[in-house]
Amino acid sequence: MAQKGQEKGVTGPAPVVDEPGRVRNVVLVGHSGSGKTTLVEALLAATGTISRAGSVTEGTTTCDHDPAAVKQQRSVSLAAAPFVHNGIKVNLLDSPGYADFVGELRAGLRAADAALFVVPSADGMDAATATLWEECASVGMPRAVAVTRLDHQRADFDETVALCQRVFGDNVLPLYLPMLGDDGVSTVGLMGLITQRVFDYSKGYPPEVRDPDPEHVPAIAEARNELIEGIIAESEDETLMERYLAGEEIDTEVLINDLETAVARGHFYPVIPTCAESKVGIDALLEVLTSAFPSPLEHDLPVVTGVDGSPRPPLTCDPNGPLVAEVVKTTIDRHVGRVSLVRVFSGTLSPEATVHISGHGMEERGHPDHDSDERIAHIYSPLGAQLREVSRCIAGDICAITKSGTAETGDTISAKDDPLLIAPWEMPEPMLPVAVVAKTRSDEDTLAKNLGRLVAGDPTMRLERNPETHQMVLWCMGEAHADVVLDRLRGGGADIDTEPVRVALRETFVTGAKGHGRHVKQSGGHGQYAVCDIEVEPLERGSGFEFADKVVGGAVPHNYIPSVEKGVRAQMERGIVAGYPVVDLRVTLFDGKAHSVDSSDAAFQTAGQLALRDAADKGLVTLLEPVDEIVIRIPDAYVGAVMSDMSSRRGRVLGTEPDPAGGERTLVRAEVPATELVRYAVELRSMTSGSGTFGRSFARYEPMPSHLAEAVRKEHAS
Repeated sequence: MAQKGQEKGVTGPAPVVDEPGRVRNVVLVGHSGSGKTTLVEALLAATGTISRAGSVTEGTTTCDHDPAAVKQQRSVSLAAAPFVHNGIKVNLLDSPGYADFVGELRAGLRAADAALFVVPSADGMDAATATLWEECASVGMPRAVAVTRLDHQRADFDETVALCQRVFGDNVLPLYLPMLGDDGVSTVGLMGLITQRVFDYSKGYPPEVRDPDPEHVPAIAEARNELIEGIIAESEDETLMERYLAGEEIDTEVLINDLETAVARGHFYPVIPTCAESKVGIDALLEVLTSAFPSPLEHDLPVVTGVDGSPRPPLTCDPNGPLVAEVVKTTIDRHVGRVSLVRVFSGTLSPEATVHISGHGMEERGHPDHDSDERIAHIYSPLGAQLREVSRCIAGDICAITKSGTAETGDTISAKDDPLLIAPWEMPEPMLPVAVVAKTRSDEDTLAKNLGRLVAGDPTMRLERNPETHQMVLWCMGEAHADVVLDRLRGGGADIDTEPVRVALRETFVTGAKGHGRHVKQSGGHGQYAVCDIEVEPLERGSGFEFADKVVGGAVPHNYIPSVEKGVRAQMERGIVAGYPVVDLRVTLFDGKAHSVDSSDAAFQTAGQLALRDAADKGLVTLLEPVDEIVIRIPDAYVGAVMSDMSSRRGRVLGTEPDPAGGERTLVRAEVPATELVRYAVELRSMTSGSGTFGRSFARYEPMPSHLAEAVRKEHAS
């Protein structure tokens, strides 16, 4: 729940900065359970932002304030947690680690200028984390690695660093080594490799700084040499390596400056060992966040255009420049209303200002294009659920606004007299459909209202009202995402159920047949009289519908022939054997009868319907199922399992190729019946340890196997 004002446990007012150079925007990346949220708590407590660190298991952390996060004991949405250290404001963006919530992570990457990868020292990392490292590398985002949970009984820092070097590549090197206590298990300090000093936490935080013990010197020296060589290799001073190899002792200040430059430029990736519970390494991590990571002045900004798509000059991170900000996340709070997390890229966002809000390019996700002018009443600094009012938000900083009538995730906020549009970031396509149904009429109204709120804040969810299956389908990223969506719908007061998702099939004639339609009724006054005879012929797949008139001698009056066609089309829409539309056939009207008084348009429409049903009884009708072409992106190690699974889904593998994006990944192309893909998003993730993704597009309709078609018929009949 978003709260305004002072929150219990929070110390001091919200930080406000006057220049972009004093801001750092950092997103935390790592798999679920890696310790991101716990690390944020330790950083907030160490900087005095909160009086004490909360607990994930107790549901008392700053960032996991969402009821779904408390229930699942893992982050399900992006949360901001700013603090100040050495005069630098750091906006930490705690992102969910579970693959279902990748949309929240993408929003964090958009708002951040650097990424802190969190890797636990006991459990390694998942394949999805490796993929995200590649994604950050592709845009040159600076990165560092925090190795967490050093207090775990299976913690192995050296092996974790080796794993990071294998997965992440070159220039991933530790700045410190953990120092064990007398018990040989607990981590009580860090050994600084550049300063060659020991940071001893055995008496608490902050640590005591002293010279290393003699037994630690060899380990420090060996690791230090490797670190220095890595730093010097990225130095702009080309003479530095020659001097180092000649035996010259490089000044510590020079090494630190070169290290910070290399990190800020995304060329070097320091590793910092940490333990959130004992605060080991927290001070070292704070120095990296504030001194090595770049300010917004050093990060490329998104491309902007006019609302009409006209080109505009590149943005600069200037508080006095044109206002350009982006809504990176939208939530609906039952007490506060709409809360929008905003990254300001240019200009200054001020209270009481009237701004232009634009949203374009997301219509197929349920976000129609929209433009409006709105007044921003208040600006807040968000700390988890809490909103602390501030006087302004300058270029490079992150803030929150409330009660906007139109702002949705991905929207651009710009000056009223110069509206602009930021190029959208790439969002993954949701692949798990969930059909929802309201239990009562009043629940339908509540459901519609809640769906509007969810769609506004979650661009990874797509709402589809399927006119063929008459289902309301929520397309989600996976089961965990679907659970959160359903919980939020129910939490908003809608009593809903889920039902199996129905795939829109088609019906068609396999063989030709003749049909006789006779509709004769007499019940006082004008009766109803119409007789027609038709011939049905199947057409090639995708040909559609043809209607031909071969009546001779006026057996069916000319003005009633369109009525027969209309009746046939109506029956085709309703289906014949299983309630699905009939496609790809030619119907020829060749005979019939009419009555001078009792015949009518309605009578011949009914006769046309009866004639088509009669032809279906005499001929052979089959069901067609949609076949999708899918492209699966997976690590090479899972290719065999995925291709084997394709055969069990009646799929046809079209080929494989190396992933053009690089890495040890493969693209598998296949054609698979859509009925076999309803839960494929979940099953692919299970097969590939969360690292597999896929996209799909409609290819064509094909006949459904007879045993499956028969099952559909029986279900329809019941």
